[in-house]
Amino acid sequence: MTRPLELVVVTGGLRSPSSTRLLADRLGEAAERELTSLAVPIDVQVYELRELAVDIANNLITGFPPPALRAVVDAVTRAAGLIAVTPTFGGSYSGLFKSFIDVLDRDTLAGKPVLIASTGGTARHSLALEYAMRPLFAHLRSHVVPTAVFAAPEDWGSAGDDRTSALVGRVGRAAAELSALIAQRTPKAAPDADDVLPFEQQLTALRGTQD
Repeated sequence: MTRPLELVVVTGGLRSPSSTRLLADRLGEAAERELTSLAVPIDVQVYELRELAVDIANNLITGFPPPALRAVVDAVTRAAGLIAVTPTFGGSYSGLFKSFIDVLDRDTLAGKPVLIASTGGTARHSLALEYAMRPLFAHLRSHVVPTAVFAAPEDWGSAGDDRTSALVGRVGRAAAELSALIAQRTPKAAPDADDVLPFEQQLTALRGTQD
């Protein structure tokens, strides 16, 4: 049986519950559906950075990650793809989110498919995705998908209006782009031993075509 790939979702929300976690969950669920439809077995893991805030600070000071943080760093390193979601503060990503990125080895995200997303109090903050988040991951040599997803308070309405349906569309498009990149990088499974003809049978078949 093929071992599922890992898709890691990191969310930098500071409250519980938070719209940042809500957006992270929607993106993770959408990517899982897309990858399943592409016949790519996937295991989605969601990590809240606020639960690791003290560990992250200690790592920055000492250079050594505590066990809980080490487990998350290892998961990000192994992952076939990453969904990174942060609240917007001062027109950029949060300090907690950037501190987590800083504890990763510099080559951890090189070439890795990444979907970037953020939340904020006004739609004007959506620009932070393009002038802060995307350059950050480009510097880390990640493969950032074209569609970035931003959610403002009005995107969480329950009326099913044009605004909320627009968020659903962005989530779906970004998840599809990420899933396509992951699927392209997934090695093809080797044929089962039962499906491989013994050499003698292959040789007999070859001789039959030459008669």
